Amino acid sequence: MEREIPKAYDPAKAEGRWYRFWEERGYLKCRIDKAKKPFAIVIPPPNITGRLHLGHALNNTLQDIIIRYKRMDGYSACWFPGIDHAGIATQNVVERELAKEGKSRHDLGREAFLKRVWEWKEKYGNEIVEQLKALGASCDWDRLRFTLDEGLSQAVREVFVRLYEEGYIYRGERIINWCPRCETALSDIEVIHKEHEDKLYYIRYPLLEGGAITIATTRPETMLGDTAVAVHPEDERYKPLVGRRAVAILPLLRRRLPIISDPAVMPDFGTGAVKVTPAHDPTDFEIGERHNLERINIFNKDATLNENAGPYAGLERYACRERVLEDLKHEGLLERVEDYTHAVGHCQRCDTVIEPLISTQWFVEMEELARPAIEAVRSGKIKLIPKNWEKVYFDWLENIRDWCISRQLWWGHRIPAWYCRECNEITVSREIPKECVACGSKDLHQDEDVLDTWFSSALWPFSTLGLGGRSHGRSQAGGPASTTPRNVDKVN
Repeated sequence: MEREIPKAYDPAKAEGRWYRFWEERGYLKCRIDKAKKPFAIVIPPPNITGRLHLGHALNNTLQDIIIRYKRMDGYSACWFPGIDHAGIATQNVVERELAKEGKSRHDLGREAFLKRVWEWKEKYGNEIVEQLKALGASCDWDRLRFTLDEGLSQAVREVFVRLYEEGYIYRGERIINWCPRCETALSDIEVIHKEHEDKLYYIRYPLLEGGAITIATTRPETMLGDTAVAVHPEDERYKPLVGRRAVAILPLLRRRLPIISDPAVMPDFGTGAVKVTPAHDPTDFEIGERHNLERINIFNKDATLNENAGPYAGLERYACRERVLEDLKHEGLLERVEDYTHAVGHCQRCDTVIEPLISTQWFVEMEELARPAIEAVRSGKIKLIPKNWEKVYFDWLENIRDWCISRQLWWGHRIPAWYCRECNEITVSREIPKECVACGSKDLHQDEDVLDTWFSSALWPFSTLGLGGRSHGRSQAGGPASTTPRNVDKVN
């Protein structure tokens, strides 16, 4: 019986039928052939925050072209699929869904909230897989992985403990990016800088011996945490003040502030004299480290002012700014105000203006770890395409700061550290410890924080190909990866 050829092509009928044909006959499976040269692509795992978008379609089409070409070119080619739990991004999405019900995650509690997020994952994780199949992605679906599955969780714990034992991971008090809406620390790449039309406020700080020194700031509310006034060592205007160890008086709170010199001060900014607030500015934090200055945190987690702000305690940060300016005017200390354009950091996920904040967090010491990554590209062992992105890559790694890896969230890999209620010692372990490593007490509680989602994402090429158990023939497949088509945010 003859079959009539349709006049119009119907992709829904044809594509689904052919994809099933490929799957049923095992054409998508990776078969390790030691006689062939290996080639592997580990899919950049899409976030489970929702459905795929056009960018995913483009990226995965490029990967599909490469892997199909390599198969036809005689390679033992493997394409490893997966999806990403996406920490803060997924938690924010589920929290927005809860808000529609008039609830917050705190109303549910940690366990019930995590149950809701897993339900979200089941819905959208499965949908993402079906979307990739609809694109014709020729992945080996028997090797599908999720960044919170047991194998990858083992890899995360293994690397965390290993880096801790080698001295690269530490817990300490440093300046971090804080989102008052999400109430969590953020890494530098999770902060989006946007241009703001703001004001530059010139404020007179009286001197103990008489007279005054004028500083300029865009954030007058943070003056409540000042512990010094700083000038550049070569600025002739202020050498007499530094030389005789003059003392300034903090307006409104009347705290005595030393006048110090530091090369980080820019003489051409404002008056060349700046307020130093070590607990609320990255540069000021470093100045404070060099001069042993006190760190005074004036903010609560929601960016309201705490008890260190004196009469301004309880105010929201911008309401506090207005009150401070009113009081400065009343005391005749607000010298002038100028228009000022500058970049202000915003939370990548909720767009709230971030607050630099002194906080105790977990960090990875990055300088030494960055060196082999720099050398790998300089030597040509790893190639960035197009080549012009090498400059961005080197600028990032050569000026890298320690990475804050702890997040005050519930969804993600919980930090494998336990605190002893008897002696306060920290036990870091691959398995749940039975007792404190220091005193033997069994009264332990695990750190409430989770790891930055990029900690597990960074391990993705290794965990999918062997690290953490469930090896898929890493060495034979050409692991950790032969090529990784990625977005530009992976190198800046």
